[in-house]
Amino acid sequence: MHAIRKDFMPDDLKIELNRHDMDGCIAVQVDQTDSETQFLLDLADRHPFIQGVVGWVDLRSSDIEKQLELWSTKEKLRGFRHIVQGESDVNFLLRSDFIHGVHALRRFDFTYDILVYPYQLGATLEFVRKLPDQKLVIDHLAKPYIKDQYIDGWSVLMREIATYPHVYCKISGIITEAAWNAWTIDQIAPYLDVVFEAFGSDRVMYGSDWPVCLVAGTYSDVIGLIEQYTEGFSSGEKAKLFGGNGLRFYTE
Repeated sequence: MHAIRKDFMPDDLKIELNRHDMDGCIAVQVDQTDSETQFLLDLADRHPFIQGVVGWVDLRSSDIEKQLELWSTKEKLRGFRHIVQGESDVNFLLRSDFIHGVHALRRFDFTYDILVYPYQLGATLEFVRKLPDQKLVIDHLAKPYIKDQYIDGWSVLMREIATYPHVYCKISGIITEAAWNAWTIDQIAPYLDVVFEAFGSDRVMYGSDWPVCLVAGTYSDVIGLIEQYTEGFSSGEKAKLFGGNGLRFYTE
């Protein structure tokens, strides 16, 4: 983990975005505090290429509507995420106070990013069923067990979740779930096959997972992997994957 034991700021990312002709990005929370959400918004105000922020708010709070009303005044705040993968309760997503909080997002046009491990996908399926009008996106393909090449259980649940049209999937966080120093596209491709087949070209979006990706490769490695995988895709499909779908999800 030494590769990411330091500060990373917008100017560091801008180098990578310029190198790969990327116009902008969405910044996503990593710390479950209001102060980090405001920190990211301040960075977005100073750096136009940060086109939106996915922050954190305590969705279990009894005054969540009041908090969301205050946050709704922030122009670049697009949605929220809770690090559910870190919760010991496998059914955390289904707790009534949490469901109530996520349901409240709809009123303010906020999105919700789902960050879970494969063993939490059963609860995730019930979660997406309970929120049919809420824009949802699964981060990092729900972190499949690429290193161990386990795919069947994850695949079944991801395909079922994909039948709900309000759910998207983020093509991100892939190489960090593979063997950090020995991953190959052949190991990763079967997981991408599942997601692209299940969600289709209109509900997948590229994510770099930068700088966390640096533990297993570079920004160029990540985008190069996806570019290689999508070589046979049409220009329209690529445009949606590398920007169009993300813009539609987070800004429309």
